[in-house]
Amino acid sequence: MNSNKYKKIYQELSGKIINGEYKEGSQLPSENLLVKHYGVSRETVRKALSLLQTNGYIQKLKGKGSIVIYNQSMNFPVSKLISFEEIKHSLNMDYETVVESFETVVAADYKSVQEALSLEGDTELYRVVRSRREKGRVNIIDTDYFIKSMMPALNEEIAGQSIYDYIERRLGLKISYSNKAITFEPMTEFDLELFEETMPPYAAVVRSVVHLEDATAFQYNVSKHRASEFKFVDFSRRTIQK
Repeated sequence: MNSNKYKKIYQELSGKIINGEYKEGSQLPSENLLVKHYGVSRETVRKALSLLQTNGYIQKLKGKGSIVIYNQSMNFPVSKLISFEEIKHSLNMDYETVVESFETVVAADYKSVQEALSLEGDTELYRVVRSRREKGRVNIIDTDYFIKSMMPALNEEIAGQSIYDYIERRLGLKISYSNKAITFEPMTEFDLELFEETMPPYAAVVRSVVHLEDATAFQYNVSKHRASEFKFVDFSRRTIQK
């Protein structure tokens, strides 16, 4: 038996939950039905259900089976380190990414970035500005700063697809963790030009410093969202210390 079979079951069931086939409060098929449907062992089904529970899709209740607890308002999980393309595909969202600008700058011109990444002033950076659009309407503006020497082949075409995919698959680097801060700030003229008319004219701003597995800081991200629509909702499961 393929040891990854439970992951495929997890992906299929989580996809059905996200797409609304299994709605919040409904019950998944029983373990027996899932065993028969997928032609796998009970242990494989239980591993898939455990993963669904760990990631906040279901709650297993004694005598009631697996109850769906996923809420669609958990879109754009701020507390997770995940690329926009991964979010878009996992939630089946119809979003387009537009590269507004792609340029080389020096760290000294962006003091907050220089300090956050602990860089010398003459360090060259890629500054990438991308808008995330739904039906032509800009909902998110991402501005990223990457250390140029770490990824010299980065270009506008890659930026329009997935920079994280390029870093991990083509460069073989492992992205590990990030530190984030959330503030609410007045929109700049540039923000208002892209967001167009919006009330109130404030943005929810998520600033992140992203690190590789060896703790090297390689990215500074500023992600701006319409304040009127921004929700910071996360799923947390308490772990009892023994």
